[in-house]
Amino acid sequence: MKVIGLLGGMSWESSSEYYRLVNERVKARLGGFHSAHTVLYSVDFAAIEQMQADGRWDDAGAELNRAAKALEAAGADFVVLCTNTMHKVADRLEHGLGIPLLHLGDATASAVKAAGIRRVGLLGTGFTMGQPFYRDRLAAHGLDVLVPSAEDRALVHRIIYDELVLGVVEAASREAYRGVIARLADAGAEGVIYGCTEIELLVGPEDSPVPTFPTTRLHAEAAVDYALGTTSLPLPPT
Repeated sequence: MKVIGLLGGMSWESSSEYYRLVNERVKARLGGFHSAHTVLYSVDFAAIEQMQADGRWDDAGAELNRAAKALEAAGADFVVLCTNTMHKVADRLEHGLGIPLLHLGDATASAVKAAGIRRVGLLGTGFTMGQPFYRDRLAAHGLDVLVPSAEDRALVHRIIYDELVLGVVEAASREAYRGVIARLADAGAEGVIYGCTEIELLVGPEDSPVPTFPTTRLHAEAAVDYALGTTSLPLPPT
């Protein structure tokens, strides 16, 4: 079994889900007392969030690069960056790294395409929905990506940062997300990507009229499958 390097803390609420999911999948695959062989580097999200707010993405990338190299030094065979938004600095994270990054966007695109879907809605932080780094990665895989209206994007972002990253799960926020998801489906989305690792703490497949793609679970499953040698790394777009 390869050693999974989990780069988390953004937030720790979702990173704990990664740890649970990778171990559950290893147990399901191997049975008995088996668990995932992992190392975890958890950053202080307060520092990263301030860099996001200030637009200091180069600084954030340098910090994650240091963390990824620490995972490599600790024996990780590959890196799983446990956040969608910070894939904005994936190239900076990989600089000088001797082990591969299992890119969340590639794992997600692979799952969407395997489901026979090409037009997909995207929920996430305001950075993930509004900036091109994530949408373009999905589009390069041949997907047509829809994002919510500006008003809905602001709503989705606020709930993530004001509630979910703090471990707050409100029924009213779940209902608000259901409305956003329904509007994406009405706009032609054949499926919806839950493109923030905290979103799965709030909504599930039952909250959508179309198939959903929970990126935390998809990423964790892809990590285990690669660690066990049953699949190769998800291919980047050509």
